[in-house]
Amino acid sequence: MNADYCRKALEKVGNPNTLVNLLSKRVRQLNSAGGAGSRPLIADASNLGAADIALREIIEDKISFEAVPEAPAPEVHIKRKRRG
Repeated sequence: MNADYCRKALEKVGNPNTLVNLLSKRVRQLNSAGGAGSRPLIADASNLGAADIALREIIEDKISFEAVPEAPAPEVHIKRKRRG
């Protein structure tokens, strides 16, 4: 995996955890046998591994993602037993 591609893709995505999830999903799609999402979306993918192809797709805005807002944490009520 190319370190320069990683840095540039991280600048686009912003969050390293999101980048890892996006990258791993796209690599799985590229490595799958057949299917609509298995072809590279970049013009020149020769001599590149699946991870580098996915990173370049992110850098070139061929792949986008939508951040889901976090749900508020549920309230926790603790009941204490009374002794007696």
